[in-house]
Amino acid sequence: MTAEDFLEGQVLLIDKPLKWSSFQAVNKLKYILKRKYDLPKKFKIGHAGTLDPLATGLLIVCTGKFTKRITEIQAQAKEYTGTITVGATTPSYDLETEVDATFPTEHITAKLILETVKQFIGEIDQKPPIFSAIKKDGKRLYEHARAGSTVEISSRKTTLYEFEITKFDLPEIEFRVLCSKGTYIRSLAFDFGKSLNSGAHLSVLRRTKIGDFSVENGVSPEEFEGKS
Repeated sequence: MTAEDFLEGQVLLIDKPLKWSSFQAVNKLKYILKRKYDLPKKFKIGHAGTLDPLATGLLIVCTGKFTKRITEIQAQAKEYTGTITVGATTPSYDLETEVDATFPTEHITAKLILETVKQFIGEIDQKPPIFSAIKKDGKRLYEHARAGSTVEISSRKTTLYEFEITKFDLPEIEFRVLCSKGTYIRSLAFDFGKSLNSGAHLSVLRRTKIGDFSVENGVSPEEFEGKS
């Protein structure tokens, strides 16, 4: 590839490592490309859909003129796999924060889990987690949360096209979900726990697809550096 290729536009499929922010991953790629190809200071690069630091998987990075495609790519359906841990909740709905409450799980059976899944397929109302990057009153929700402020969060419509339980060995329930843009899998884990008359949080998350793009064709930032 040449500098012109990246300026004209490329779609790069990155397998984001655990604990990296999406911003860090894009910055790493920007550094690699600018150093290798001597690209201009204002070289355009951006990602099509944030992944939380505790999630791994597909991060689509667009360069040059292809940054105009980011909105179109973000609008496509996304597939995730992961693990919901039942019996405990956390304020962030994942492992970013400590457990704040515990709940009984003795009543949870395979039948109850599979019946509960059905409630979530199709269009659902979902509240984003308080620990999210959505803005409210000029601040991101996680900034309000870390400051200890109470904020009213509006629910929004989202769609789950597929929701499949792939394995369960309580307290862990492994799943695969295909969903619309704007779905929070952390909120899904929290709501799922509630619907089981228990509590739950997301303990593992991996994004596997966005539209026709698959993480199977992705590379880690380190592998990208070695190949580019």
